[in-house]
Amino acid sequence: MQGLKWGMAALLAAGFAVPALAETTVLTNLTLIDGVSAAAQPGSAIVMTDGKIAWVGPMSGLKTPKGATVQDLAGKVVMPGIIDSHVHIGLMHDVTQDEKYFTPENVNADLKQYAAYGVTSVQVLGTDKDFVLDLRNQQRKSRPSISRVFSAGQGAVIKGGYGGLVGVTQPIATPEEGRKLVDEQAAKGVDFIKLWVDDERKTIPVKMPPPVTAAIIDEAHKKHLRAVAHVFYLEDAKELIRQGVDGFGHMIRDQPVDKELLDMMKAKGVWMVSATLSREMAYSLAMMPWLNDPFFTRGVTPGTLDALRSMAREKAVVLGPTRFPGLPYEKKVFFDMDRTLVQAIENWQAMVNAGVNVGMGTDSGPNGRFPGFNAHEEMQMQVLAGRTPMDAIKSATADNALWLGDKSIGTLEKGKWADLVVLEKSPLDDIRNTQMISAVFIAGNSVPTIWQTCRDRPLSACTTGSSTEPPHMPY
Repeated sequence: MQGLKWGMAALLAAGFAVPALAETTVLTNLTLIDGVSAAAQPGSAIVMTDGKIAWVGPMSGLKTPKGATVQDLAGKVVMPGIIDSHVHIGLMHDVTQDEKYFTPENVNADLKQYAAYGVTSVQVLGTDKDFVLDLRNQQRKSRPSISRVFSAGQGAVIKGGYGGLVGVTQPIATPEEGRKLVDEQAAKGVDFIKLWVDDERKTIPVKMPPPVTAAIIDEAHKKHLRAVAHVFYLEDAKELIRQGVDGFGHMIRDQPVDKELLDMMKAKGVWMVSATLSREMAYSLAMMPWLNDPFFTRGVTPGTLDALRSMAREKAVVLGPTRFPGLPYEKKVFFDMDRTLVQAIENWQAMVNAGVNVGMGTDSGPNGRFPGFNAHEEMQMQVLAGRTPMDAIKSATADNALWLGDKSIGTLEKGKWADLVVLEKSPLDDIRNTQMISAVFIAGNSVPTIWQTCRDRPLSACTTGSSTEPPHMPY
């Protein structure tokens, strides 16, 4: 296993805290959004001991433990750590995607960045090297100070088709090869099985056929694993549901969803794990309007900024098909993306209105999608599409934890991990206030926020922006 080469020194460098003595921190005078209650609760307090919530409730009931560190959060709001249910890590150097960049150092940098944006847990869907599973295992034995990882290992990609990461995912061609892949991933201890069913809007001649998808889903269930599918087309989604798929990693975007699909999803408990609305938005913009926003610029490399500001990118968006560095084919990625975005939003609204289970995920990590940043944009887009701020927050916290099947995260309740975000102002008044990050805790460990971050540069190189400034998004 690749991860066997990753020693303890590297694990410690990757953000693990192992305190020798019990430690208690008390947060007082805060307004609590716990992920469970229907409304915020002013005048609250939280007691964190050894990384878990030992007590949470009204200030009137607080009994401060002897020797505890007390932080007065008067005027501030505390919500659960954000969970992004669809990411990819370690793929990129600036705007070039390549397997050679998938190193422990790059993975660690991405997970630190997610944490800085208040994203305390991520589900990586199908592009991980094996050492990520070792990292995940170490996290579950300790108190991490970078974003928690849930991993689908290496997902299923059809030979000659769309998806995966060249050099990491090994394409398959037959149902038998699909079953073998699932068995190999299950033996490694993955959390989910990912499969790609797409032809990049008919620009790639091969798409994973139903006999292969059926074998993968069936074998995943035999191994007590859930299967998550990348989809684009309505009819593919229906066929996958008939085969027993558990969730979708993208919204259906080729046409409006119909009652048949919605009824099928509800009847079989199929999740829209991640609508990735922010992904569709990013691909529809000739010039991204956040390129001078410090909430964005602090989290990307100088090379990324230069590329995003270039005339070459603007030309690619306007003219259509382009070849991204690291991809073996042209992507018709910007073509008709405004229509695709509108269709995705309308279909997401239909699923929410029908009562389908929906999470919050961004597909951040690859080119044009930005770790941590897009989670805030995704929640804003949910609100713009009609959800309340509280519902958007719950989709990114409690609901995503329910999808993951992890009862130790997602809400701020006694006995759960102290994964939380401290905000200057309430996101219930304005969902954009999730950007006003005063502090982030993972397992009770205080970690640097985006306002204390300057990706791949000295901190002194990022001089603008602060947690107290009003947010600029949406633009």
